[in-house]
Amino acid sequence: MSKSGSIKDGEKGPYDAVPTNGEGGGDEIKLEAKMSLLNGVTVIVGSIIGSGIFVSPTGVLKYTGSVNASLLVWTASGLFSMVGAYCYAELGCMIRKSGADYAYIMETFGPFMAFIRLWVECMIVRPCSQAIVALTFSIYVLKPVFPDCSPPDDAVRMLAACCICILAFINCWDVKWATRVQDVFTYAKLLALFIIIITGVYQLCTGHTEHFTFKDTKTEVTSIALSFYSGLFAYNGWNYLNFIIEELKDPVRNLPKAIGISCTLVTIVYVLTNVAFYTTLSPVEIEGSEAVAVTFANRLFGVMAWTIPVFVALSTFGAVNGILLTSSRLFYAGACEGQMPEILTMIQVSRLTPTPAVLCMALLSMLYLCSSDIFALINYVGFATWLSIGVSVLCLPWLRWAQPNLPRPIRVNLAFPIVYILATLFVTIVPMYASPIETGYGCLMILSSVPVYFAFIAWKNKPKFFQKSVVNATQFLQKIMLVVGKSKPAQV
Repeated sequence: MSKSGSIKDGEKGPYDAVPTNGEGGGDEIKLEAKMSLLNGVTVIVGSIIGSGIFVSPTGVLKYTGSVNASLLVWTASGLFSMVGAYCYAELGCMIRKSGADYAYIMETFGPFMAFIRLWVECMIVRPCSQAIVALTFSIYVLKPVFPDCSPPDDAVRMLAACCICILAFINCWDVKWATRVQDVFTYAKLLALFIIIITGVYQLCTGHTEHFTFKDTKTEVTSIALSFYSGLFAYNGWNYLNFIIEELKDPVRNLPKAIGISCTLVTIVYVLTNVAFYTTLSPVEIEGSEAVAVTFANRLFGVMAWTIPVFVALSTFGAVNGILLTSSRLFYAGACEGQMPEILTMIQVSRLTPTPAVLCMALLSMLYLCSSDIFALINYVGFATWLSIGVSVLCLPWLRWAQPNLPRPIRVNLAFPIVYILATLFVTIVPMYASPIETGYGCLMILSSVPVYFAFIAWKNKPKFFQKSVVNATQFLQKIMLVVGKSKPAQV
């Protein structure tokens, strides 16, 4: 991953800031802090609320066995996410770099551990997740056109690819456009959920409470852990704002506020939405439904039932945008540390967006659209995702011990990271016993990062022909995309 040979402004290095006024001073080519507190809230809410709340109730109920137990899991999953987000607030204000988990692990445990996290997240988890949400979007868009059968597979994949391409263009064009898209579609998905919640409140007031019992509750440890997998999947995304902290105005003030507001709002909405579902649908109906919200609408909304698939489509469209907006910054952060190709560090000259990183994320996601077994792939690495987040939270007490003098605008009580780490061990180790095949594949995916690290990162004296090829490719892509390097990231 060579850092030499790219196009520079005069004699400037690839990490030096590039003046934009032609006089050698003034404005620099760099990511700008354009995001307000409201934008931060909508990024988190929009990233969390995707397809999960509309389909995950089935998975949670399957492993808990009863309605009341499933509601407890939804509440506990929200609290679990809040504790993790609270820990991330200290880390984000202490280590103000784009990349979140990756940056924290890099600062604490070094480049090898950080690269493992980067590899799993960038090459597998994020593009897979984005592909799945894009597929969900296209299925719900096409649902009204094919009311009595499943939409054609090719049409679903083509529409998903179009969704990713449109959002890639928006994110390449302007961060403000991307955040406006996030704002609008976050409001749309919240409106959909509020409609479901209000309907559920009406159902409660008319006495539909027969399903709220602990009957048939499963008490096996493995079942409890697997139920949290489904619940936590729906909450995934609470840490996404940390990935773009360089673009958030006044992060010390706005990051913890955005996290607190978002996680509280999502937890309340999720629990009330599940309550609404259970006022109308029995556990048997929910377990047999692939899209609980659509089944709910078909039972209660009559001729207006089509509105819910539309709102779910809007919800997933916003979620794809949130994943793309934040994931491209993870590629960018990894490249700034020399652990990904140099081209991904670069900023588009006129638009001031990380165009190469956005396009890389979009292309990887579209590659995963070719696979017919993406859901199994996500299950294989699900435990690795939570394990790596647990390692990120471990950075907090470790840095308290190893670097006590680091500036900490926010100081979290150490009880929070300790509780979070213990809970993370529970939801990762127990499913390894319950689903050894899936976790085995996940371990193989993680271990695949080791040869890549030693071949491309640790090995410094690469053959000259390889280095020259990398330089030529970098220069060609710079000319095509009109991008230049930014200033070296500030050290903590």
